[in-house]
Amino acid sequence: MLSILVIATNNKNKLKEFKEIFKDLQIEVRSLEDFGPIPEAIEDGSTFDENAYKKALHTAKVLGLPAIADDSGLVVEALDGAPGVYSARYSGEHATDEENLNKVLNNLKGVKNRKAHFQCVLSIAVPSGPALTYEGKCEGVIIDEKRGDNGFGYDPVFYFEEFGKTFAELTMEEKNKVSHRGKALAEVKTELHLIKKWLNQRLIEEKPPKPDHSEFETKDWSDEM
Repeated sequence: MLSILVIATNNKNKLKEFKEIFKDLQIEVRSLEDFGPIPEAIEDGSTFDENAYKKALHTAKVLGLPAIADDSGLVVEALDGAPGVYSARYSGEHATDEENLNKVLNNLKGVKNRKAHFQCVLSIAVPSGPALTYEGKCEGVIIDEKRGDNGFGYDPVFYFEEFGKTFAELTMEEKNKVSHRGKALAEVKTELHLIKKWLNQRLIEEKPPKPDHSEFETKDWSDEM
């Protein structure tokens, strides 16, 4: 039976969101920090779906427990979908949020089409491989001027027209209602009990068969001691 679900992240803000969502399932939610250092998943997928699944499955296999992971990023129409899956490392492997954001702005200089969206994919996997997938998307436009002190990443230039603010100007409550991750988590929340049933069924299927004790009646191991 399902008793522990691992959130494949060390991000405390993400962990807080996930714990809030799963609190009604009466299961123990843990993060990667609870298990000490484990090998990092290789995120070499070409889509958010692939990378979310890779992280979730990798964590599930390493720890032998069900795991949930997300992959998300900014998709800019005029940049052919970039930065996309490379959102966190658009300016290099160890790039800062500021460097990534500035690269997007530089690449959009003189470009009229500023349409963009944030996308998030959540994957819930069991060690043997099967997984559930949930998606969320939020449409907006990229502005030239950074606005707001909240949020992170590309939030200061991602303008959400419905509220007339950038993501960095929204309160956490406002952002959670409309953001890509907020929408994906909301979808998960509506199916919590179905998810628990699915996980329990998968874990029962993965359980090794009980040993056959019939040989105990005929074999004597005392001479081997």
